[in-house]
Amino acid sequence: MIANMAALGAALCWAAGGLIAIGPVRVLGSIAFNRVRLTIVATALLIATTLMGGWHTLDTGSALTLALSGLLGIVVGDMALFWSLSRLGPRRNVVIYAANAPLTALLAYALLGEALGPWTVLGVALVTLGVMLAVALRSGSTHSWEAIQGSLLAGVSVCLLAAVGQAAGSIIAKPVMAAGADPIASAAVRVTTAALMFTAIGALSALRGGGAAAAGGGLAGGVFGGMLGGLLLPRGLTPKLMLQIAGNGLLGVGLGMTLLLVGLAHGNAGVVATLSALSPVLILPMMWLLTGQRPALGAWVGAAVAVAGVALIVNR
Repeated sequence: MIANMAALGAALCWAAGGLIAIGPVRVLGSIAFNRVRLTIVATALLIATTLMGGWHTLDTGSALTLALSGLLGIVVGDMALFWSLSRLGPRRNVVIYAANAPLTALLAYALLGEALGPWTVLGVALVTLGVMLAVALRSGSTHSWEAIQGSLLAGVSVCLLAAVGQAAGSIIAKPVMAAGADPIASAAVRVTTAALMFTAIGALSALRGGGAAAAGGGLAGGVFGGMLGGLLLPRGLTPKLMLQIAGNGLLGVGLGMTLLLVGLAHGNAGVVATLSALSPVLILPMMWLLTGQRPALGAWVGAAVAVAGVALIVNR
C-alpha cells in the first residue's frame, strides 16, 4: 500500500509540475530549463539529506548506481521529455510518454525477475490504455499550449526516447532502493548528477557562444563572459520564470522523484511506474481549471478506464 500511495503521489506532483513547466521550457529551452531547476532542487536535497543524516545508507557502489540512474532517467529522459513537450504540447506529449509504464514492467520482468499476476497485468494494461484515451480523446482544444511546433515525427521520436530513459532509470535504481537506501539521499545523488551534467552541457554551449563573441573583443572577456552569462542567467530568464522553475523543480523533481523512489523501495517497479503514469489523467481537471476548456466526454471515459485499472492493481 505504501508503494501504491507513493506512486500516486508522484503522479499528482508531476501533473501539477507539467503545467508549471511548459511556459519556461518554451522560453528557455529544455537544457537551460533543466539546468536551472535541477540546480535549485539539488541544493535543497543536499541540505535536506545532510540535516536528516541519510548519507550513511549509501555506499560508493550504490551512489554510482544511482548516478547512472540519474543520467538515464533525468538527463536523457527529462531533456528529451521537455524538448518534445515544447514541440507537441502537454496533451500529445503525455499520450506518447505513457509507454513508460509498460516498458518499465517489461524491463522489470526481464532484468529483475519481477513477475506480475494476470489481474495486475490487466490492471497495468487498463491504466496505460486509459491514460492514452483520456488525453488522446480530449479533442477540440485550440489553446496555444496544444499547438505543434516543428516536426511532429521528431517530437514523437524524442518523447519515446524519454520514456525509454525513464524506464531504464527506474530499473537501475530499484535494487538500491530495495536494499534500504534513503529516498531523499538517493534523490539527492540522482539530481546532483543530472545538475552537474546539464551544467557541463550549458558550459559547452556558452563556450561556443563566448568564442563567437571573442572575435569582436577580448578573448578572455568574450569566452568567460559568455560562459557566466549562459550558465547563471540564461537568455530570457525573468523573476517570474525563476519562480515557475523553482515551483516545478521542488514539486515535480524534489517531491515527485522522492515519492517515486519510496514506491520503488516497497513495490514492484512495473506497478509503481504504471500508477505514477496517471499524471495525464490527473492533469485533465487541472487544465480545465486553468484554460477554461472542458475535456471531451471521451477523455472522461479514458479516465474511468484508468481508474478501473488502478482498482485492479490496488486490490489484487
